[in-house]
Amino acid sequence: MAIAQSKVTAQGQVSVPAEVRRRLGIGPGSVLEWDEQGGCMTVRKAGRHSSAEVHAALFQDEPPPAAAAGVKEGIRAYMRKRHARG
Repeated sequence: MAIAQSKVTAQGQVSVPAEVRRRLGIGPGSVLEWDEQGGCMTVRKAGRHSSAEVHAALFQDEPPPAAAAGVKEGIRAYMRKRHARG
C-alpha cells in the first residue's frame, strides 16, 4: 500500500508529502533521483548509492578491484582520463 499520494501540477511539479520527506531526510534544495527498472519508477534521495553501483557506473567493462585502495586509484584514473586537457 502507498505511503502517500501527490498530484502533478500543470507545470509538471510534484509536492513531496511530509511523511516521505521525513523518511528520506530531504528538505529545501535536496535532489531526488528517478530511476526506471522493469516498468516501475523509483524515487530516492540522490547520493544514496552502494559502492558496487558507483563502480558499475564508472567502470562498466572492468571487474571490481579487490581492495579499497584499488577503488580509489580507479576513481583517480577515471577522473584524470575524463578531465584530461588536450
